[in-house]
Amino acid sequence: MSVVVVGLEQRLAPLDLFERVALGDDALPKVLARLRDRGNLAEAVVVSTCQRVEVYAVVDRFHQGVAEIHETLADLVGVPAERLEEHAVLRFDDDVADHLFSVAAGLESAVLGETEVLGQVRRAWERSQRSDASGPVLGALFRHAVEAGKRVRSETSIARGVTSMSHGAVALAARRAGGDLGGLAAVVIGAGEMGSGVLAALTGGSGSGWGHPRTVTVVNRTPSRAHAHVQGVPAGFGGTVAAADLSDLPAVLAGADVVVASVASTAPVVDAASVAAAVEGRDPSRPMIVVDLGVPRNVEPAVAGIAGVDLLDIDDLRRSVDDALSGRRGEVEQARRIVAGELERYRVAARARGAAPVIAALRGQAEAARVAELQRQREKRGDLTDEQWAQVDEVTRAMVASLLHQPTVALKEAAGTPRGERLVEALRALFSL
Repeated sequence: MSVVVVGLEQRLAPLDLFERVALGDDALPKVLARLRDRGNLAEAVVVSTCQRVEVYAVVDRFHQGVAEIHETLADLVGVPAERLEEHAVLRFDDDVADHLFSVAAGLESAVLGETEVLGQVRRAWERSQRSDASGPVLGALFRHAVEAGKRVRSETSIARGVTSMSHGAVALAARRAGGDLGGLAAVVIGAGEMGSGVLAALTGGSGSGWGHPRTVTVVNRTPSRAHAHVQGVPAGFGGTVAAADLSDLPAVLAGADVVVASVASTAPVVDAASVAAAVEGRDPSRPMIVVDLGVPRNVEPAVAGIAGVDLLDIDDLRRSVDDALSGRRGEVEQARRIVAGELERYRVAARARGAAPVIAALRGQAEAARVAELQRQREKRGDLTDEQWAQVDEVTRAMVASLLHQPTVALKEAAGTPRGERLVEALRALFSL
């Protein structure tokens, strides 16, 4: 039995393939159900973000299990399994924990130390539990990864400054606008987690150094959700806020200076024709800044060719935060040390868990034999009192515990090593465990 992770990463896979495989929240229960029903997959958790789509699984037979993951994803999104396999990243055993812990700590994010990914990892595990797809192995792995992510954020300053994709998107837009969003009209497309973060970055505090926009309009497919987000804007925000339906987007774009799009959609929601109409006749020295955080893309690629539009995406966001890393290299190293320590702690616990079933089975077998023999002797001998039989019971129990103590210690210490595997197999063969 092995633990594997099979997935696509946005920075490594072709964009068209990554967009096909990107899984929205609505699709995840179906994916988990399909994975749960595969013959070689004992457990599964799916982590799907704008940066990665990954299937963590416990497989009975390694190659067959990995093939079943490829086949399941390929069938669900309508791509050849061979193409998916060509670009998918495969990790297994110790490398799985190392990767997941780094992801939860924000060390694999476009925005180093971002806070959003930790919640995404936790919710992925919770979703798998609700779908009866996760079990004790992945449960322990994800629980410990979340704990490691929390430690990194509480014990380092890695999350100082720009701490989320949404926060980074607004900071990037502000830089492109000359460092100041004051007096501009902003549009937020999408009222999910990312959209909520963008709205908070635009309206919270003192504008985080970039000033408050004059107006902020939240556009969403479900207007009631957009209204709910608008109502949560702090009273100290100096501008005006409004909510709009997605069907009103062309009219909303007509007055927009900054647009940030992050909505779950299989097709672009911002088309080139609407943007071209919105910027027609504008001063070309003040382009409309459009940040596309969607995966798949929320903005038609043709928008990049429209005069008077500055289209940015996740790759631009990643490049924009590289300069900020120079002042946090020490924090990164400290974060990696915390992750390494948590990994070792997890592996020690995992080794103990691996030996536990065999130890329990051995002790159970020995106890059953002791009790059976004690009962057989009691039926043959009637010359001992109940008090004397109690003494015999106590002595034999202590003898069995003493005999099994050293094998138990040796098995626990060697668990997870080649020697430990040999000991486990020997015990199973010798005692029919």
